[in-house]
Amino acid sequence: MREAMFLSSPSPLMGEGGEGVNDGAELQMSLTLHYHPLSSFCWKALIALYENDTPFTPHLVDLGNPESRAAFLALWPIGKFPVLRDEARKSTVPESTIIIEYLAQHYPGRIALVPSDADKARQARLQDRFYDLYLHMPMQQVTGDRLRPADKKDPYGVEQAKKRIRTALDMIDADMAQKEWAMGEAFTLVDCAASPALFYADKILPFAASHPNATSYLSRLKQRPSFARVLREAEPYFHLFPQEK
Repeated sequence: MREAMFLSSPSPLMGEGGEGVNDGAELQMSLTLHYHPLSSFCWKALIALYENDTPFTPHLVDLGNPESRAAFLALWPIGKFPVLRDEARKSTVPESTIIIEYLAQHYPGRIALVPSDADKARQARLQDRFYDLYLHMPMQQVTGDRLRPADKKDPYGVEQAKKRIRTALDMIDADMAQKEWAMGEAFTLVDCAASPALFYADKILPFAASHPNATSYLSRLKQRPSFARVLREAEPYFHLFPQEK
């Protein structure tokens, strides 16, 4: 779920190199995404890659496998995914938002996920942070508590996280009353962030009856080909999602 753990070979963070190649086999060989299909933050990066048909090599990380885990930690010792490795630029790029920004800068496509206008770009980054910090992370706190031993659970923390989710949903429902996408008519970085956050929040606190605009927005997101593909690829792993006991 979290920007969880991964790897390859030691490399500098955001290393130097020439401009990225924007198409074909050369680019696919250059870009490798270390990820897991069930990870919500990996979904965010995958949506961005699929939106622009950016060629890349997916590398599934199995944290339960000692060799896979060790390889990922060698690439990114923090141990959270997704992590993008760009061999052409000798760059290791962690964090889903930074990956999307990196792709927009070095491998732009037909969909401008980061607005070119400075004010709109700032607004997009703010909304991206909103979805990550006030919906996505509280959702993960609730989910993570389900994995804890009975004597290690945090009912107060879970209730606070659910309260934050409800507040965020109230704000999203009001914000999406008359918009197709988070920034208006254009699909952006914000929608990449909103997709997994809303999808999993709906699993934690179903909101169809209470937040119709947020529900309609989530429906549009799930129909978007990039997110629909992510969901299809994740489906074989959905049984691993921790359920409330």
